[in-house]
Amino acid sequence: MNIIETKDLTKYFGKFCANNCINLEIKQGEIRAIIGENGAGKTTLMNMLYGILQPSSGEIHVKGKKVSMNSPKDAIALGLGMVHQHFKLVPSLTVYENIMIGSEITRMGLIDVKEEKKRVSELIEKYKFDLNPEEKVADLSIGAMQRVEIVKMLYRNVDVLILDEPTSVLTPQEVDELIESLQELNKQGMTIIIITHKLQEVKKLAHKITVIRHGQMIGTVDEKDASMEDLAYMMVGRSVLMNVNKGQKNADMNNVVYEVKNLTVLGQRGNTAVNNVSLKVHKGEILGIAGVEGNGQTEFAKTIYGMMTCKEGKIFLKNEDITNAWPNEIREKGAGVIPEDRYDEGLCLGMKVSENLIAGYHGRPNVYKTPFFNKKNIKENKNRLIKEFDIRLSADDPNVSGLSGGNAQKIIIAREFTADPDFLICCQPTRGVDVGSIESIHKKIIEFRQEGKAILLISSELSEIMTLSDRILVMYKGEFTGEFDASNVTAEELGLYMTGVKSQKNNQ
Repeated sequence: MNIIETKDLTKYFGKFCANNCINLEIKQGEIRAIIGENGAGKTTLMNMLYGILQPSSGEIHVKGKKVSMNSPKDAIALGLGMVHQHFKLVPSLTVYENIMIGSEITRMGLIDVKEEKKRVSELIEKYKFDLNPEEKVADLSIGAMQRVEIVKMLYRNVDVLILDEPTSVLTPQEVDELIESLQELNKQGMTIIIITHKLQEVKKLAHKITVIRHGQMIGTVDEKDASMEDLAYMMVGRSVLMNVNKGQKNADMNNVVYEVKNLTVLGQRGNTAVNNVSLKVHKGEILGIAGVEGNGQTEFAKTIYGMMTCKEGKIFLKNEDITNAWPNEIREKGAGVIPEDRYDEGLCLGMKVSENLIAGYHGRPNVYKTPFFNKKNIKENKNRLIKEFDIRLSADDPNVSGLSGGNAQKIIIAREFTADPDFLICCQPTRGVDVGSIESIHKKIIEFRQEGKAILLISSELSEIMTLSDRILVMYKGEFTGEFDASNVTAEELGLYMTGVKSQKNNQ
């Protein structure tokens, strides 16, 4: 039986067609992946299934009946639950309080805390989730927060669980845990729809895969019948290189562009997050930092691009001391920054695309001449970059808040690359970006290196580090535990250093 079916489902935003005549059939007990490029219309489709958006035309059928959903409350009543890409949790409340919001159990007009904790604990135990009902959400890892969102839907007795880009902010270990959890839910009868563009995870998890491109359904295939290359071709409409060719080494090892000396950084709780680390990045070199997230990379990155201060150590750019400099000073000295968190540190959601494309560089003469901004140049810059970097917009110049995560990331990529810095800090440059855009971003990074630029790449994607880097440092518990020539190291060896099993310091 089809638990969900859509017939010619169409959604317009003004003149822009986000979904065009989508015909989808999902059987009960199935794990279905919906994949496509950033801005392809995946999230719009799921938002219609969840009552957040209403179709311009077409029909939605749930369990064989035509339905009309005007809100998520209607969807939940029909057995559909959704876990959004950006979680909707209250950090100051506990796990059980977040799960029970809107469905509180009361006795004589008061919330029955004991009964709420009991029911949440039983649900966590039933589905084998690693959660403490009384822990505050603010103290949880990203992966644990996602589990809270899933349990919140399970408490509401949903039959279908929709997950929007569920692995975009998870560590590799958390991804594996999520896949195991979803497979367990599926064994217990749950129908799961996962929106993603991470093909390796699709191949591990999904039974069937539906591809959407430019708002239209390209086709549905069985997982066993399609390779990752096949799926990439369906998504993008062309062959995609899964690994770009970085060419010959081009580094001038006598020309140090960027240097960190004996850097120590304290974390938010006063702990030593980064402990006495040093590195050099040379002209024409990509230095990669590999590691499991949570081992000091975030604090290290924030310190070198000016969002945190160091306790000890020095940082030099082109032999000039920039230790604890402000972000705008670091840019003025010739550094570009692709930050780890695009929304908190890289973009202003309430500003337009054109404004975000000049942010951080808005004092340049071609943009600003006291007391006016050059609106003509700003618009021309926007039009040029959205074309060059394939940024998909639903209007001429919308606020960034209305863009998909991948298209938001492309704005940062476009802005920082075209600023032409001598040194580029790339933190998680392809997080939340589709396979076609990953190829494009990787090519841009390689081109930058070939132009003699120095690049520091920090990524939790080990394949990305190995594909792009000339040298690789491994970070574990705030220290560099190993340094490798990227052409002479295996993923297995790097993995031993990333998990602390091996350390060059211990071998000396």
